[in-house]
Amino acid sequence: MSALISSPHLHSGDSVRSTMITVILALAPASFVSVYLFGWLAVLVIGTSIGGCMGLEWISLRMMGRSTAAVGDGSAALTGLFLALTLPPTTSWWMVLIGCFMAIMLAKQVYGGLGFNLFNPALAARVVLLISFPLPMTTWIIPMHGAGSGIDLYSLTDSLQVFLFGLKSVGQPIDAVSMASALGYVKTEWTRGIGVSDALRAYGYDYLNAFLGREAGSLGETSVLALLLGGIYLLARHTITWQIPFSYLGTVALLAAISSTVNPAHFAPPLFHLMAGGLMLCAFFMATDPVTSPVTPVGRLVFGTGCGILTWSIRSFGGYPEGAMFSVILMNCAVPLIDHYCRPRVYGQGLSE
Repeated sequence: MSALISSPHLHSGDSVRSTMITVILALAPASFVSVYLFGWLAVLVIGTSIGGCMGLEWISLRMMGRSTAAVGDGSAALTGLFLALTLPPTTSWWMVLIGCFMAIMLAKQVYGGLGFNLFNPALAARVVLLISFPLPMTTWIIPMHGAGSGIDLYSLTDSLQVFLFGLKSVGQPIDAVSMASALGYVKTEWTRGIGVSDALRAYGYDYLNAFLGREAGSLGETSVLALLLGGIYLLARHTITWQIPFSYLGTVALLAAISSTVNPAHFAPPLFHLMAGGLMLCAFFMATDPVTSPVTPVGRLVFGTGCGILTWSIRSFGGYPEGAMFSVILMNCAVPLIDHYCRPRVYGQGLSE
């Protein structure tokens, strides 16, 4: 007689590991672009971050007496990749490892591990690093920098020197090998009374270069094209839904369109907002994290809209030039409240007997 098997009898084929692999594959284009633009520095930062997160995950599981098999589910590796792609190319090894500790130990395992964390671990770590080390976290190296200017990004020796000992170790003035991000430059020039259009012209900002990724920024946020390809892949695989990225990007574009029409000297146009900084990375990859985002379609629309309002507000009025990552972290705090008020009505509730 055959044994009875309890339900459920059908399986969709989805698992934590398969989902993590899908997201890692979606991030592959942005990762390859970062290596193309920043050479060995990108390889060193990404490799150290992934290895550090996986190692700290193993240590934390051992300390708590839990099975270390969870290290192989891909969640720690994905957190490491996420963290690396939010960091400047010149981030030193010790800062990468501090970020790994913040992401795994404090933002994930303290809450009980995967599925219980309140904040996106990589974003939480990135915010802590930015507040703790503002100068190195806002130092952007010139993409595809050549050896003639004092550092060859495609030389493992030069890149190791920067990774281990910092930019100053190359013996060149930092200004000779670094540049401001477009968001930072526009905000700085505006404080000097220079309008957005004039600032973008002086910066040499080009929308095609921004779309392809040939500009200064964090490793994974420079290429809009690469991030769009990854986002479309996630949507096609139904790993994420459309509500958060569309409401997020749409809200930023709408607010930017209204404000730039009213005062074009102060407020940047919509296309600049959409292509600058980490907006695309957050909209398709960070804000859509199923653990830290609302569970209902209406809740996701509210969440994405909130992220958009906060991102535009911080960029336009805040002290930091970028607001995308702060906005997602702040909206993570509101997820329980959003889920509470956006719950679907129970079938039959409110109907008379």
